[in-house]
Parts: sequence; structure tokens; C-alpha cells
Amino acid sequence: MNIIRFSILATLGISIAVSSHASVLTRDNGAPVGDNQNSRTAGSNGSVLLEDVHLIQKLQRFARERIPERVVHARGTGAHGVFKAYRDFSDLTIAAPFSTKSKETPVFVRFSTVIHSKGSPETLRDPRGFATKFYTDQGNWDLVGNNLPVFFIRDAIKFPDMVHSLKPSPITNTQDPNRFFDFFSHEPGATHMLTWVYSDYGTPASYRKMDGWGVHAYKWINKMGQITYVKFHWKSKQGVENLDLDQATEVQGKDFNHLTNDLYNAINNGQHPQWDLYVKTLTPSQLSDFDYNALDATKMWLGVKEVKAGTMTLNKVPNNFFQATEQAAFAPSNTIPGIEPSEDRLLQGRVFSYADTQLHRLGANHQSLPINRPRVSVLNYNKDGQLNMGNTMSDVDYQPSVTAPVSEAPEYKYSRVKLKGTTQQLAISKPMNFAQAGALFRSFSEQQQRNLVRNLAADLGKVKNDQVKHRMLSYFYRADKSFGQQITSAVNGDLDRVQSLAKQGS
Repeated sequence: MNIIRFSILATLGISIAVSSHASVLTRDNGAPVGDNQNSRTAGSNGSVLLEDVHLIQKLQRFARERIPERVVHARGTGAHGVFKAYRDFSDLTIAAPFSTKSKETPVFVRFSTVIHSKGSPETLRDPRGFATKFYTDQGNWDLVGNNLPVFFIRDAIKFPDMVHSLKPSPITNTQDPNRFFDFFSHEPGATHMLTWVYSDYGTPASYRKMDGWGVHAYKWINKMGQITYVKFHWKSKQGVENLDLDQATEVQGKDFNHLTNDLYNAINNGQHPQWDLYVKTLTPSQLSDFDYNALDATKMWLGVKEVKAGTMTLNKVPNNFFQATEQAAFAPSNTIPGIEPSEDRLLQGRVFSYADTQLHRLGANHQSLPINRPRVSVLNYNKDGQLNMGNTMSDVDYQPSVTAPVSEAPEYKYSRVKLKGTTQQLAISKPMNFAQAGALFRSFSEQQQRNLVRNLAADLGKVKNDQVKHRMLSYFYRADKSFGQQITSAVNGDLDRVQSLAKQGS
């Protein structure tokens, strides 16, 4: 009977929702998903594969959720400036900004809040974006990072889920700790980033007094094709200053644009903020020298020496906020010869998703806009599309061609990396989810620790699901027993239960 009924309905074009005992996650075409936690990679340390259609679809759909506002980093402030190289790094990379000592490269920097919407107060707790566009003589290089050195997740396949949990509820349109802690209770690797965000670093007092981090490892390539892994760190020469919970509340009541106003006023008054760029480098063989995966975005390279690479000065406020700050399009895929993405799984996804987001948000020709336009000539046959401002004079729109020859530059081929193993969908080895979170907690002063516990308890205390709350408490306990005990007491948790969960590793 049911079979006949379904056939009649299908003939009439009426869709049917077939129920089952267990709901199965599917792609948009209805195909079931085998693994929604790990991207498909070429071996245990290899690159993420473009053939992972579930990952690609998640990122494409996620990038198209909102128009015209950015899905993330919607609240932003920008400024122009210049980067001056401190020394010659040509032994490690052919990248133009580091090729000679004292070389100057124009830059545009966009600071932002990650989760909150375009008109939100700048006092709200949030990681801060720190994106730098270098207008080099090899093309534009975008170093797209944050004010914190790590991130919540280590695989781009979880990025839409993470942001969905942090964004307002689709029912109430308000941000809800019950939602995002439900997600993070399944992501023990987020413990390190949560410790950073719920410290006073989550509420900076000034963009000028804030460090920036590239977060991911990248590759530097020299003229012999040799690879060096590198991490970038902007150190504020103004020092670092944050707000505690009371100060943030007070500032919000007086000026919810305090970060933008502080930056603009300083620059307009001739107090041009500066950051020194430092790098940490590792050879490929050194990546395995740690008790954690060195390409894991939830980890810092502790104990690796930093070397100064240059200084950036911001010296000009944009003439028009929309034309510069709002139309500035940053993407980790905007690299130049001598700089390539590492095999970091989160970065591999960002290389695709950021560029795809900008294509959706601003159109196919967004890199022709003045704020995004390279300072060097652009020559390729990417053509047409909305708002194309070109002046095509040739009948040849392909390559190679005899009548209009355009050659490649073989010296700029991608670097070569040996691969072994099989394609897979597995979590990384050596996750070490809690050690660096504990080290960070112990590095804080007693006052900073108290502020962290207070900030965290304000949200975790709102979680109604006892299982979610105690699982989160067990993560903080595993990071540091004192940390776990303090936050458990602050939210009236059951310490015995927390300790039992910590022993179980669940």
C-alpha cells in the first residue's frame, strides 16, 4: 500500500520525506556522508584533496549564506601603511618583501571581529582578525590571521559547524552559550583557543595595542626549491593592552566604536602605530620533533626561536570606508613566489573558501578594484563576468598561441613534495588537545587567571545541559587541575564527576 502511495505522489511531483530510525547526514544531492569530522587527505601528513566533494560543498554553501555582509569578520576597520624588511631572507625564500634589507612594500591592513555582525559593539568578546595585504612587485600577498596564535579547530570541514554554533540561534536570533558549548564539547582541541578567547585577550583595548598571528604554518621556498616551514607573528611596538569584563562594560557604554576611533585618531594625529614582524622557521625534518603535530592550527611552536623580519607602519586612514575597508578582499590563496600554504588541514580549506567567498561577495572581477588591484601588471585570460573593467584589444583569449605568445616562468613552479600512503579520512596523529591550554593558564598572573575563570563562568554557567557543561569542565581540568577546579566551583559543577570524565578521556 505504501509503495503504491509513494509512486502516485512521486508521479504528481510531490516530494516525500522518508523517515528512519537513525537520521543520516547527507550532501545536498542526498548522498550519505561517511565522515563529517575529517577532510580527505593524501596520507597522514599530505594535502587535502580537491576531490573531497563534501568538504567543498560545505565550504561553498557556507560562504554563500549571507549577502552582502561578510559571513565572518563583518565588523572591520582598515588602514594603509608600509612594511620595511629588517634583513635579507633570500637564503630561505624568493618572496619579494624579504629579498633585500630595508626593502619597502606598501600594505593595507584590515582589523575585524570574527563572529559578530557589522554594527556590533567593538567591546564584545571575540577573536580579532588581523589581515595584511602586501602590494609586492611579484603581485599581492595576503597574510590573513588573528590576534590570537591558535584556532578552535584543526580541519576546515568543521568550520561551517563551528561558526553556525557561535552565530545567533536560527530560532531566537541571539548568541547562545548552550549552542556553542554543545559544539565545543565535541571538540577537545578547542580548549587551547577557548582559554585564549575567555582571557582578557578576547577583549582588546586597542587595535594598536594588539599582536597579530598568522596562526598557520606556511612554506618558504628559496631559489633552489628548498622548503622551510614558517610561522608569522606581528608584535605591537605600542605594547599589548586588554580590557577586563568591568572595563569592557564601561567602555561599551561610552563608545562602542572604541577600537576604530582609537586607531583613526592616532593615525590622524601623527601617532602612526607600528608592528615588528617576527618569524619562526623549521626544516621539514624538524616538523616531527614535537609531541604534537606541528601543522595543527590549535598549536603554537613552543620553544622555537623567533627572528625579526621587518617593521610595519600604518600611516593613512582610507579616504572612503566602503571603497577600501569593506571592499578589501583577503584570501590565503593570494600568495606570491616563495610563499606556499603548508599541509595544515585548516589552511588548505581556507585557501579555497576565502577566495570563493570573495568571488561570491564582490564578484569575479573584485581584484580589479583599486584596493585589491596589484601594483604590477596582470596578464591572464580569466575573462568577462560582472563589472569587468578591462579593455580587451586582442582576438586571442587562450594560451598557448603562436600569434600572441605569452610564456610561463618555469622558475616559479610549485615546490615538489614526496608523497606516500593512501587517501584517508582520519584525525591527525598526536592531537595533544590540552597541554598548551594548561601551559597558557599557568603563564597568566593570578589576576589574569581570575579574570579568565570569571569570563568563562559567565557563559559556561548558562549551559543547561549537564552533560555538555561537565564535559567542558573536564577539558579545562585536563588542561590544568587548578583551572578545572576553579571553573567547576564557579559554575557549581560536580568536581567528582569532572575528575571521573577527565580520567575516562571523554
